[in-house]
Amino acid sequence: MANISLLREKNTVHRDDERNPGTRLDLGPVKDVRINRSAIERRAATLGTRRTVKKEVQAAWLLHAVKTIDLTTLSGDDTDGTVKRLCAKARQPISAKLLADLGVTEIFVHQPLTTGAVCVYHRFVATAVEALQGSGIPVAAVSTGFPAGLNPFPQKIEEIKASVKAGAMEIDIVISREHVLTGNWRALYDEVKAFREACGPAHMKAIIATGELGTLKNIMRASIISMQAGSDFIKTSTGKELTNATLAGSLVMLRAIRAYFEETGVKVGFKPAGGIRSAKQSLDWLMLMKEELGDDWMQPNLFRIGASALVNDIERQLEHFAYGRYASMQYQALG
Repeated sequence: MANISLLREKNTVHRDDERNPGTRLDLGPVKDVRINRSAIERRAATLGTRRTVKKEVQAAWLLHAVKTIDLTTLSGDDTDGTVKRLCAKARQPISAKLLADLGVTEIFVHQPLTTGAVCVYHRFVATAVEALQGSGIPVAAVSTGFPAGLNPFPQKIEEIKASVKAGAMEIDIVISREHVLTGNWRALYDEVKAFREACGPAHMKAIIATGELGTLKNIMRASIISMQAGSDFIKTSTGKELTNATLAGSLVMLRAIRAYFEETGVKVGFKPAGGIRSAKQSLDWLMLMKEELGDDWMQPNLFRIGASALVNDIERQLEHFAYGRYASMQYQALG
């Protein structure tokens, strides 16, 4: 059986409706950025070797990780049927039988275990909203010329507004990498601020595309400007870059979040995305969140993992814990 007391604690509803109002553009923190690259890379490389969770605690952490997943499909061959199947998986990410055999069914009676959101292209927002009706699972839409972010600016704004009108409660925007690479911080600030205004009531996640920014300093600077402009979350990657979410890049972003909180008192969320496919990886990012920002930032209102296949591997790991064997992937429900 999984650790019941730990699961009860992690299934507590954490509500924090505070938005990030942003601040005026302040280039002081941007100019003052200092990065000890060797220390950052060493910390990232040793995270999984210095910390571990096993047995009942690991099962509890994996069940918690499921709640933080933005279950995603962003493929050129997406169809309404694909999105509907994904939404069904989001509603029931772990089989009812497995939850019963783990001894945790009672924990999820009043607050069912679901993923944190479903993330799709604008074309499928209405389909996902209809499929998730009554579940409380929000729909996130990628926007602003995802993944390259090179569409005309007016088109980007209209895309955001259209997705919100269609029912998206979260918008994952992409910044113009050019502004970072050329050091045009005013242009980046104005762009992200305009995106934030277009989102209206929908929470905005700013994808800074860490793999295309060149340096850890640029990752830190882009994170700072995106938060000053009002981003509710900062997100590592589109999942379409050659290099996506890394622990080193994530560590830099988390320290930017901590500095912003210390300065403003506002909690900004974090979303790693791209290449996170294994249960072990999800544990690494949860440990990083716990150590760098604390338990509050491990909750779905402040932490999401963008992934498509991750939930299937988590279910396989939970089956091994419950039954002492791994199921073949062919027995996993389509995610």
